[in-house]
Amino acid sequence: MRAVSTPPTAPDATPARRDAEATKAAILKSARYLLARHAHADITLKDVAERAGVSPPLILKYFGNKDALFARVMSFEADARALLDAPPHELGRHMVRHVLESQRERGADPLLRIAFAPLHGAQGDILRANFRTQVTEHLAARLPGPDAGLRAELAVGTLLGLGVMYGIARGPHLRESAIEDIVNRYAPVVQAQLTP
Repeated sequence: MRAVSTPPTAPDATPARRDAEATKAAILKSARYLLARHAHADITLKDVAERAGVSPPLILKYFGNKDALFARVMSFEADARALLDAPPHELGRHMVRHVLESQRERGADPLLRIAFAPLHGAQGDILRANFRTQVTEHLAARLPGPDAGLRAELAVGTLLGLGVMYGIARGPHLRESAIEDIVNRYAPVVQAQLTP
C-alpha cells in the first residue's frame, strides 16, 4: 500500500502577527513614557528602543521615522475612544475607572501626556490641538444641555487631577486604595459636569 502524502500546510501567521502587534504596542508605550518625562527634541529612537527592548531599526520598520512615531504618540484618538466608551449616564464612573486601571495595570494614563505639552515646543502645540479635538470636543459633542464645552473641559480637568495625583505625585493613600472605592468617591464629581 502506497503512503498518501499530504501537501505541507502553510505556517500559521497568527503568532508572528501577535508578536508584531505586541512589539508596536511596546514601542508606543515606551515613546509615550518618554514623551511624558522629556522634551521631544531630547528623545532619540535609541532611547525609545532601549525602553521598549527592541532595536532602533525595528522602530523604523514599523513607524518609518521619529516624526511618524511621535505623530502616533501625540494622537489621542484611540485613548479617547476607550475613555468615552460608555453611555452618558455611566460615563463618569467609566472614565474614572479607565484612568485608574490604565495607570495601575498598564502604567500609562490615557490623558496625562497633555500635562507635558509645554516641554515640547512646536510639537506641544500639536499635542494640545489633538487633545482639544480628540478628547474635549469629542466629549462635548456627546453631552446634552447647555455649556457642553465648558462642562467637558471641567470633567477632563478633574480626571487630569486624578491622574496627576495617582501617577506623578504618587499619593500613597490613593495608590493603596481599591479602584472601586476611588470610583465610588470620585466618579460623582466627574459625572456632575457631564449631567446638565
